Amino acid sequence: MAGKVLWIIVGCLSVLAGFFALANPLAATLTAEQVAGWGFLIIGILQIFAVFRQVSWGGRIWVLLVGLLMVLLGINLLAKPLVGVMALTLTVAAMFLVEGIFKVVLSFSLRQTPAFWLVLLSGALSVILAVMIFSNFPASAASILGILLAVELISNGITIIAISSVREATG
Repeated sequence: MAGKVLWIIVGCLSVLAGFFALANPLAATLTAEQVAGWGFLIIGILQIFAVFRQVSWGGRIWVLLVGLLMVLLGINLLAKPLVGVMALTLTVAAMFLVEGIFKVVLSFSLRQTPAFWLVLLSGALSVILAVMIFSNFPASAASILGILLAVELISNGITIIAISSVREATG
């Protein structure tokens, strides 16, 4: 029972954080950009340390190069947050576009299944989101990452609450 209450509290905090992010998408966007910067920096440093665990020199060189690239990316995101927000927004829009096109194409291979319309709709929505971001760029950069973060936090919180209820009922 105590575990269930803890998970419900975590879920509620995630939903609450999502609503705070939705209330101030610019602050959430800058926060997401800074978290990404720190993430790339820390992962890059860890990869550089991992170089000494690689057996072959070929493996060491690639891990070192990727680690250095991640460190540079992290430093760049932390030092120039507005440029980082722009770059991340374009990356998200490009990802939505490519993923959307892929899902639309995939949906036609599922034409005789119940999944056809869901996959087609999902792909179309991804393409529409990409077009919306690109067509309103750079203004969309001020809020899109924060809105996506807010939606993820709210969705995550609802999922945690739902799973904690199901786990308690079945367990």
